[in-house]
Amino acid sequence: MCFIVSACISSWVAPSDLSYMVVRSGEYSLVTYQRISDSTSPIHIYIEGDGASFDSRGRPSSDPTPTGTFVRDLVARDPSPNVVYLARPCQYIMSRTCRQSDWTDGRFSHQIIDSMADAVSAIAQNRPVVLIGYSGGAMISGLIINNYPSINVQKWITIAGVLRHSDWTEYFGDMPLLRSMDMNELPKIPQVHYIAYGDQVVPNHLSRKWVSPQTPEMITNATHTYFPNLNIEF
Repeated sequence: MCFIVSACISSWVAPSDLSYMVVRSGEYSLVTYQRISDSTSPIHIYIEGDGASFDSRGRPSSDPTPTGTFVRDLVARDPSPNVVYLARPCQYIMSRTCRQSDWTDGRFSHQIIDSMADAVSAIAQNRPVVLIGYSGGAMISGLIINNYPSINVQKWITIAGVLRHSDWTEYFGDMPLLRSMDMNELPKIPQVHYIAYGDQVVPNHLSRKWVSPQTPEMITNATHTYFPNLNIEF
């Protein structure tokens, strides 16, 4: 069961045409910013990255809320009539049911994906959707598409996206995400994958491996959190 209520937030000043709303989905309260003004056009839903899952010493954080505004800034610049920013569980709002595993080894668990898919479905209201996933949000969006075909996703866009977390953790020698689902194959829908030339978080060779035989769109003078020349093609 998922429903939407209005609320307020002071950590980021949104443009006047974006409304802050909380989507209560499953066990979580998910932060969104929404501008939906056309009942027939597709809805662009941007899914946030993993946020501050770990501290500078590699220890699990007590709050996974993103410290940057990259994804929200993308939403603010999107001129489409229907645009939504969708945060991940336990970001901004620490629900009573939040557990550390929700932003560490279980960040892509069935429970998390179910909650995110429920929120996307409630926002879309059967309208066509373009899902844009940043970093770990790419995994979230891809798993939603693969596991919830009833959601009418017309296009999938990733930015600096992790598309197979087992390869990613193995490359860095990190603990595997044992409580998480992985993506064994990419969704079979139109898609574009933007990667940053200077990305040290999601290395280019992993991105090329994941999207092969498709060619990712390389953005020069960019890093994992800085895409000055990004022009998203919808």
